[in-house]
Amino acid sequence: MTGQAPHRAVVIASGGLDSSTVAYWLADRGSQLMLLSFDYGQRHRKELHYAERIAGHLGADHEVVDLSDLGRLLAGSALTDPGVQVPDGHYSEASMRSTVVPNRNAIMLSIAVAAAVSSGADAVAFGAHSGDHAIYPDCRTSFFDLFAAVTREGNEGFLAEGFELLAPFIGLTKAGIVEIGRQVGVPFEDTWSCYKGGEVHCGVCGTCAERREAFQVAGVVDPTVYSTSVPGVAR
Repeated sequence: MTGQAPHRAVVIASGGLDSSTVAYWLADRGSQLMLLSFDYGQRHRKELHYAERIAGHLGADHEVVDLSDLGRLLAGSALTDPGVQVPDGHYSEASMRSTVVPNRNAIMLSIAVAAAVSSGADAVAFGAHSGDHAIYPDCRTSFFDLFAAVTREGNEGFLAEGFELLAPFIGLTKAGIVEIGRQVGVPFEDTWSCYKGGEVHCGVCGTCAERREAFQVAGVVDPTVYSTSVPGVAR
């Protein structure tokens, strides 16, 4: 995370804590940003409003790509199939496999790379971190390295000079990301994590459990409003 900052970066922005921190971290280093969000039929699409808030705070361009029809092709994922219940519990639990959206990061990264090529951006960034590795194969370093190679091969001669695919937090815990977010001034209250998409964070689904734990471990005050006071993050 110590290399030269890109001049202009396309950031895959869900409105969540991780991608918002990536955006703030890049802005703090002087990068111009385009925040790119996706409506893929997710039940928690209210996260897109939070991505818009983050873009507004940063004065960054924000685009939402409509992939809502994709949701009907992805039956079986709790994030896109209304017939599948979002499980409670920590990411390490086998039940969280139902939250996998097949090939999601590859789809989003492909579109982000295309946007970067078209706009002349010299980086694409996304917020994968070490806590995602166990459940989500498209958040692992091995996937990232292979996708970077495919990007270079498939866009040879069209990428901006020095183009990079960035996953600056891929080796960090979520608590580490919270600490970086604190340092660069992320408005945590304007980020959204909950997969259930209610009025407030449920506090017990996998992303809520991980979010609560991250603030606790980092020793940072959690401004999130949860519908339950039971943390449910102990292992």
